[in-house]
Amino acid sequence: MHAITIEEPGGPEALVWAEVPDPVAGEGEVLVDVAASAVNRADVLQRQGFYDPPPGASPYPGLECSGRISALGPGVSGWAVGDEVCALLGGGGYAERVAVPAGQLLPVPAGVDLVTAAALPEVVCTVWSNVFMVAGLRPGETLLVHGGSSGIGTMAIQLAKAVGARVAVTAGGPEKLARCKELGADILIDYREQDFVAEVRDATGGAGADVILDIMGAKYLARNLDALAVNGRLAVIGLQGGVKAELNLGALLAKRAAITATSLRARPLEEKAAIVAAVREHVWPLVAAGRVKPVVHGSFPMWEAAQAHRTLESSTHVGKLLLTT
Repeated sequence: MHAITIEEPGGPEALVWAEVPDPVAGEGEVLVDVAASAVNRADVLQRQGFYDPPPGASPYPGLECSGRISALGPGVSGWAVGDEVCALLGGGGYAERVAVPAGQLLPVPAGVDLVTAAALPEVVCTVWSNVFMVAGLRPGETLLVHGGSSGIGTMAIQLAKAVGARVAVTAGGPEKLARCKELGADILIDYREQDFVAEVRDATGGAGADVILDIMGAKYLARNLDALAVNGRLAVIGLQGGVKAELNLGALLAKRAAITATSLRARPLEEKAAIVAAVREHVWPLVAAGRVKPVVHGSFPMWEAAQAHRTLESSTHVGKLLLTT
């Protein structure tokens, strides 16, 4: 088969479409013939040499895919050869074929075509596990999403609105904010021109956001705490703004607030399976009903992964970028 390989860390040109050995479905795994994968920030970090796959995972980038099952490994039940699926991966989505633990498979939801389904697993599992399973967003609460026009952001807006929450977003420029509004965002903040702390406080009568989903890390830590409501929960899922910052513990105590930081890729298989099961139970009916939809900016042939990475790094897109075989 062919896959996108990374012989030496570097820029987008480091992504090389090459012939590689076929994967084999091990115990509890299925083999999926890939129809599409999606581009995530984690893939960029892996390309640059900063984010290696977890032990035992495929060395090729790609944290999600869609396709058809072509073989079942020992001990797999509930799936059949030919089933159309999408999957959460530890790696290997940028390839023609990938071995997937059966617990990380999802059926392609009703109303979504096979290629577009590749835009769902990583963002849905990330948002559901952090915003709902960890931070416990409830109806009537306010969620602040940084990077509202990203793949994560566009999904977080829709899921929060589906459960009856109010949504504030930050994004760069009026066009991206307009797309966020179309998806249901209530409070639109241009981070280039506005102070998100002041805007969130003003929109909530001084209360602040009950939950914040943050991709920036250190750069936003103190301001996120300022923007949190009493009993608020800050979920950090990215470090685009650095890894080290000072934190006023007194302010955290005064607000009785909580800060969590999680990654999805390195979690044990049983934790990933539990998240996937929760997504299938709670989110897939919303997708099937058309209340939540994948937002896809565009697609590239998989062998043009370098161009897809350039587009992602330019931050001109809204939603997900796909790679098709």
